[in-house]
Formats: sequence, structure tokens, C-alpha cells
Amino acid sequence: MSETTAHAQTQTMHAQAHTGQQHPIRLYLLVWGLLFVLSAGSYMVDYLGIQGYLRWTLILVFMMLKAGLIVAVFMHMAWERLALVYAILLPPLLVLVFVALMVSEADYTIFTRLAFFGAGP
Repeated sequence: MSETTAHAQTQTMHAQAHTGQQHPIRLYLLVWGLLFVLSAGSYMVDYLGIQGYLRWTLILVFMMLKAGLIVAVFMHMAWERLALVYAILLPPLLVLVFVALMVSEADYTIFTRLAFFGAGP
């Protein structure tokens, strides 16, 4: 291989490295379709009149799935380094864990107050 060919290949690889990664339009259309289906499911929860814990569970599940798709694809988090993903996703996850701990403690506190002090006047 001549020096000119090697230099041309090096320049081509260098140019490809700086142009960025292109994602197929099919991926974005697929995600758009999934977001539409998830939004329709969220709407159906209200339309069908589902009540109670099931309602809020379904609404939260649809919300988290839509947010996850948006973050992963449109914010390009699916192609980032693992350390960056942990830096962005781990803190909210830990906040949710601490909120769950506080909720369980609040239930214990109200149970203890009712057990020792009664239901009130």
C-alpha cells in the first residue's frame, strides 16, 4: 500500500469520526409510534373510568415509559457512556428510594399515634 493511499484512508476515517453518528429515521418514527400508543393507553385509563390505586399505577407506568423513551432516544442517552447514564439516572432513583422509606415511616408513625393516643376527639 502506498503512502498516498494510507494518507487518504486516514483522512477519510478522521472525517467520518467528526461527522457524528446518524440514526435512521425509522427509529424515530418507531419511537413516535410507541409514544402515541402509550399516550393512548394513558388516555384510556381516564376514558374507562379506572379508579383507585390501579388508576395511579397505570398513569405512573405510562408516564415513566414515555419519559424513558424520550430520554433514551431523543436525548441520545441510549448511546452515551455508562458513567454518564449513571450520573443522570441514579440520583432520581435514589430520591425515589428515600421517598419510599419516608412513606413507610409515616405509616408507622400514624399507626403508633393511633395505637397509643386513640382516634381523637
